[in-house]
Amino acid sequence: MRKCWRVGLLALLSVLLLVGTMPLTGQAKKPKFSYDDYSQVDLGKDGMVATAHPLASEIGAEVLEKGGNAIDAAVAVQFALNVVEPMMSGIGGGGFMMVYDGKTKETTIMNSRERAPAGATPDMFLDENGNPIPFATRATGGTAVGVPGTLKGLETALDRWGTQKMQQLIGPAIKLAHKGFPIDSVLAEAIAENREMLSRTEAKEVFLPGGRPLKEGDILVQEDLAKTFKLIRSKGADAFYKGEIAYAISDIVKDFGGSMEVSDLKKYDVTIDKPIWGDYQGYQIASMPPPSSGGVFLLQMLKILDGFNLSQYDVNSVEKVHLLAETMHLAYADRASYAGDPEFVNVPINGLLHPDYIKERQRHISLNSVNKNVTAGDPWKYEEASANYAPTSQPNDRKYGETTHFTVADRWGNVVSYTTTIEQLFGTGIMVPGYGIMLNNELTDFDAVPGGANEVQPNKRPLSSMTPTIVFENGKPVLTVGSPGGPTIITSVLQTILHAIEYDMELKAAVEEPRIYTNNINSYRFEEGINQDIIASLNEMGHRFGSEPTTIGNVQSILIDHEKGLFKGVADSSRNGAAIGINLKGKRK
Repeated sequence: MRKCWRVGLLALLSVLLLVGTMPLTGQAKKPKFSYDDYSQVDLGKDGMVATAHPLASEIGAEVLEKGGNAIDAAVAVQFALNVVEPMMSGIGGGGFMMVYDGKTKETTIMNSRERAPAGATPDMFLDENGNPIPFATRATGGTAVGVPGTLKGLETALDRWGTQKMQQLIGPAIKLAHKGFPIDSVLAEAIAENREMLSRTEAKEVFLPGGRPLKEGDILVQEDLAKTFKLIRSKGADAFYKGEIAYAISDIVKDFGGSMEVSDLKKYDVTIDKPIWGDYQGYQIASMPPPSSGGVFLLQMLKILDGFNLSQYDVNSVEKVHLLAETMHLAYADRASYAGDPEFVNVPINGLLHPDYIKERQRHISLNSVNKNVTAGDPWKYEEASANYAPTSQPNDRKYGETTHFTVADRWGNVVSYTTTIEQLFGTGIMVPGYGIMLNNELTDFDAVPGGANEVQPNKRPLSSMTPTIVFENGKPVLTVGSPGGPTIITSVLQTILHAIEYDMELKAAVEEPRIYTNNINSYRFEEGINQDIIASLNEMGHRFGSEPTTIGNVQSILIDHEKGLFKGVADSSRNGAAIGINLKGKRK
């Protein structure tokens, strides 16, 4: 179950209260708290929380233990992650929350994806000569900041499904921000790697005190963020979208060259979406529709692979990895050509998933050779609508984004699968002065070169890869899956599902099984654990895997065993995540 004893939240916060009285420069004696006290796997009869950070998992578990439901816990977790993973997500960004309502049996998506401000233009990422501005430059300016949606999404989710008030659920995050917490290895590494970017903005006062990057074990206090959360606690989301915070956001975005006005924040609203559904090996899969590309191309890849009886090959074999790579190339070629915001462009979802189109794509795969000339197919012949854009060629200089995924299930049958982000590590690196909010760079998810389905337009949502997913069997949710990792998200979710279903692996093993990612013949990644002889054989076939492994994704997942009445939670070992199961001795009052 747990590696050591369960560190109770109240005891933990008592420790953090003591920490808060210590010097904030990282020179203080470390508190009696260890991230090693948490387990990446846990079981529970009455609920489960799995996140990428133990303190967030503790806070979510505390909500469930005190009578809150999965949506209440998810809201508290997101606020906590804003504090303890400030480089990954927060109210300066957006995300997709998939909710299965245990009472109505409906699956719904709270879509809080960022939108371009009214002043955004299709050519805003081109220089004076019409060439794309280098990604490192366009990703750190005000033009990269999308109108944030996370807070509006949390408020709307609570109104729709919650049982507790935001004023209550934001409280633990306020304490964490005000009193501080010991930095873990993931945050310490992110600060060190992004020192130069952070030094450009107010963020240097928080993460680089005295010009020195905070290190693992140092105590991070975020007084301005605590103040912001207190404003939200007293005035709700209006404080952010219509009050003083909105003016501060607009001012700093414009200081960095953007166009965001307070009016852009005032008119922002979420959408309530239906998932895209597909079948795989007797399971029903609910995933993200556009403007995320995640669900469409997850399902497309599953359908393509379903024709190859993948599990006849060893899970770590040349054949399996080759089939994955070839399938990814086909799907990402389609993604680059046809995916965008459906409020602005026609997306051929039916065509991309049509059985005859899947057969067409399967014919491009050979077990014995590499397809070196992969192009997008023609799904429009299976659609009633037609394209209202033309494919464009884009620069290949993007960095892979990072974000966070977490998942919650409760004893009443509610399930949440939630991916939330500010895009790159620390987003643009721009912190709102006096408010401690890190602002996203989501608008770099738009195409730099205009003309395609994903070109910049005012009020448009940029294409996403986030893929929060729930797998069903006989109408009941049995598995949640999701991951960070920019475009690699889709393939991380894909491989976790394949390992769990196709290869019938235990959930932790399915999450930890080494993954690959490739979106074209010139871009390959693989994780440590894939045999070097297999990599060599694949390269002899014509693939171009490099020599050094890397980390791909960070999956958080819950398995729901309805027969045993048991939840199994798993956190990916690539971060310091924790799964915490809920086991109540009696019914809640």
